[in-house]
Amino acid sequence: MAAGNSNFDEILTTTLNNYVPKLVDYVFSARPLFYALTNSSTMRTVSGGAKIVVPIIYGANSTASSYSGTETIATTAQTGISAAEYAWGQYAATVTINGMEEAKNNGEAQIIDLLEGKIFQTQETIIENMNTMFYGDGSLNSGKDWEGIAALVDSAGTDVGGIAATDADNVWWRSTETASGGVASLTTAMMATLYNDVSVGNDQPTIIITSHQGYEKYESLLTSNIRYTDTDMADAGFQNLMFKGAPMTFDAAISTGEVAAGSQPLYMLNTMYLQKTCKQKLPLDLTAVNTFRFIFNSCFGADFALLPGYSYYTYGDGHQFDFQKVLE
Repeated sequence: MAAGNSNFDEILTTTLNNYVPKLVDYVFSARPLFYALTNSSTMRTVSGGAKIVVPIIYGANSTASSYSGTETIATTAQTGISAAEYAWGQYAATVTINGMEEAKNNGEAQIIDLLEGKIFQTQETIIENMNTMFYGDGSLNSGKDWEGIAALVDSAGTDVGGIAATDADNVWWRSTETASGGVASLTTAMMATLYNDVSVGNDQPTIIITSHQGYEKYESLLTSNIRYTDTDMADAGFQNLMFKGAPMTFDAAISTGEVAAGSQPLYMLNTMYLQKTCKQKLPLDLTAVNTFRFIFNSCFGADFALLPGYSYYTYGDGHQFDFQKVLE
């Protein structure tokens, strides 16, 4: 005999299974930085590892040169390639229904309403907390928070990704920072200088994020009848105004702890170099043979068919796991 209320458990399970995929999608599209990272071409899923390793090219190949006839071509071993290493971050939240709540919500519709309300509460909390972490420096919660923009965008030369930018040989790893003197002093000329400083050819900022005050200041500098927006961001629900080739928007979670009193940070970011990396999970019900095939398909680009009768994994859009049944 099954313990507890099996009908209640089934309702909860069904509701969670229907809601969780939507929750994942919503969390990662509810704030401008989330949206920019999730919709860029750099979002990736990896099978695991002790750390997240990101290859970096910081120097040119000195053997690249024109030559004449049978002139000897240099074969000098090259440096200029390294890797940044980042620790994995973990984040979780629980949704709990106690016995009294179960007793007070007897019908199926009431149970579903209760659970969806609790999931929505959890969803909004996750969005706010994770979004705040994205702009932080990772020092809160005893260092268990992720290293966010405050740690990554720092011209002082801090240690980021295991690379000490304080070293003279690692100047290339430092960010570019410009003191504007506060929101009131912001001009489009200042913004243009910073934009050009962090641009190389067509490698340019893809998004500009600032505070409400910074956004409103920029808005006031524009001619009222000449304003352009990024339609994709606008369709996603984010106010924005174009500056050169990048949409500019705002986020209340941006910290002011590292700038002068009365000023607000304005970040010009290229999401080609900001990756949101997620760990891929193995389905629990794969046989040993199908697990082998799954790993090769996921990690090495193979296309092994999984054996009939077992659940298998298919790639969706990079952050949604779909499980389907293979038919005989």
